[in-house]
Amino acid sequence: MPHALAVDDDPNFLSALAELIEGQGFTTNTACNLRDARAQVSHRTPDVALVDLYLPDGSGIDLLKDLESGASTEVVLMTGHADVESAVQALRLGASDYLTKPLDIGRLKSILANVASVQPMAPAAAPVEEAQEPDRLGLLLGASPPMQALYEMLTRVAPTDASVFLIGESGTGKDLAAQTLHHLSRRAKAPFLPLNCGAISPTLIESELFGHERGSFTGAARRHKGYFERAHAGTLFLDEISEMPIELQVKLLRVLETGTVARIGGDQPVEVDVRVVAATNRDPQKAVEEGKLREDLLYRLQVFPIYMPPLRDRGDDVVLLAEHFLGQLNERQGTAKRFTEDSLERLSSHTWPGNVRELKNVVHRAFIMADQEISPRCLPREVGGESGILRSLNFQVGTSIEEVERRLIMATLDAYGGNKRGPGHRSSEPGDPS
Repeated sequence: MPHALAVDDDPNFLSALAELIEGQGFTTNTACNLRDARAQVSHRTPDVALVDLYLPDGSGIDLLKDLESGASTEVVLMTGHADVESAVQALRLGASDYLTKPLDIGRLKSILANVASVQPMAPAAAPVEEAQEPDRLGLLLGASPPMQALYEMLTRVAPTDASVFLIGESGTGKDLAAQTLHHLSRRAKAPFLPLNCGAISPTLIESELFGHERGSFTGAARRHKGYFERAHAGTLFLDEISEMPIELQVKLLRVLETGTVARIGGDQPVEVDVRVVAATNRDPQKAVEEGKLREDLLYRLQVFPIYMPPLRDRGDDVVLLAEHFLGQLNERQGTAKRFTEDSLERLSSHTWPGNVRELKNVVHRAFIMADQEISPRCLPREVGGESGILRSLNFQVGTSIEEVERRLIMATLDAYGGNKRGPGHRSSEPGDPS
């Protein structure tokens, strides 16, 4: 099991962070200052260290320097005082990433999944030759005809080294499809590294992709291997590819054509064996017309395009997924909540513009609002929930104060259309959803 170290001087934040990390399958140690962090590192070298930039007895960068010889540790610096200079300094010194508070939980989970993927483990999915369950493939779940067609395409292309281009709306599961491709491929035991091209500063993404040599620019204190080198023999998932700076797309095309990368400041090309899976939520041709995506790069990436079906086209998969998400919540919380037939019918009739991600959030909200049965009154109004304002809530004896507060807040927000100020305080600001 991979091991993490979390370092922050805020005990409440540190406790919540440790709980989140452990939920991703890590053993976790914590420290509130630099001295304790060094003691933890001397006792056991972590696979990943999440370190606050500003600590009572020093800087998180100092711990990064201490770990310089331990190349196996991925260091992620965190701060509530974000500035470009500190981000650049951290990455040049060898930090794997840089997060600002409040943390982007999705990005943090992606980083942790990155680290976990390079740990020795059994392949996460059955080989292509083995029989698959009819309603799932790898990390994907769904029994509808569009999903069966998707499974067929994934199983056909997975054993090859062809570049795959995943095209679909936000929330359709492009990241899960990319992971499934990797787990079904011959590269399953090698790293799977996801990179969101729209989440990294244009000034940093070249170094992150291709790496840099020590001394290649001011502050480059040591050699930094980019994503292509770290994903060697494995799979690199480039999400939101159309958000990559257009000038960098030329260099990406060269890497795809030659199989070599040139680190910033380096003279010798480095050979890499990487399968690239790219994804976009845009229409690729429109992205080309708008100057967001180079046409030659599109042709190079689109060896095998796969279109991800939106949830509105997946029929009974809505109920299948809703029951799946509810089962996960029941298992996690030790409960046995269930949907009523009315609530499932209303979920089925919704168009789901946010796709599976929206459904998962709606199920989580309904779970919080319900006692035992998830009825239509537990659903938000935009997905067919009852529109009447709840004037009271019932709680069973023994319900935790935390759950009471959570359900009361959710019910109040729902009653007043998400307006946090309550009745009589409707916002008149342009663009305010209330």
